[in-house]
Amino acid sequence: MSDTRSILKRATITAISLLPLSSLAQSLPTATQKLQLSAFLAATRTSTDFQSGKNLDVTSGTDLTLLTLRQLDASVELRGSYPVQRGSVSSQKSFLLGPKLQYPMGNFRPYIDFLVGRGRISYLNGGYIFGNVRYIRSDSLVISPGIGLDLYLTHRTALKVDFQYQSWDMPAVATGRITPGSATVGATYNFDFNSRHLE
Repeated sequence: MSDTRSILKRATITAISLLPLSSLAQSLPTATQKLQLSAFLAATRTSTDFQSGKNLDVTSGTDLTLLTLRQLDASVELRGSYPVQRGSVSSQKSFLLGPKLQYPMGNFRPYIDFLVGRGRISYLNGGYIFGNVRYIRSDSLVISPGIGLDLYLTHRTALKVDFQYQSWDMPAVATGRITPGSATVGATYNFDFNSRHLE
């Protein structure tokens, strides 16, 4: 019996001592689940950073928002770009994936992202000669940090403006690396699974 009283006494003391911790935990900001899926389609103007070349691309992608802490949305972005107007020097296509952080401010949703993936450079007009090698195409790891803004016109649709600063491996230049820049303008559609978070 004394053992039972001792256990109850210890449990009571432990519970009392943990009360301040539980009230503190309730006052701290907590992460809430906020599942959202959006898709975008856009036109991209890319400066290839090779022989003054420029591409006009079609860019499409999806964003899956997984978590919100206060006003900051954490997403995973997947995007691909394909050149529809390749110029006369080279064309670049890429497939990228990475994290995106967005800060909603009313209808404005500015964001930053950091995408990584694969890209392919096709050299036009029969290839490009560098040294003793004629390059027809080359594949590269692509690193692409960027910034952008979605301006929501309705609950589900938005205008998108986006800029990416990329880094590609390139064997056909002396430095072995190029840094293309791309500017994107298009539209975003939001598939809303929990609209109460967006109103």
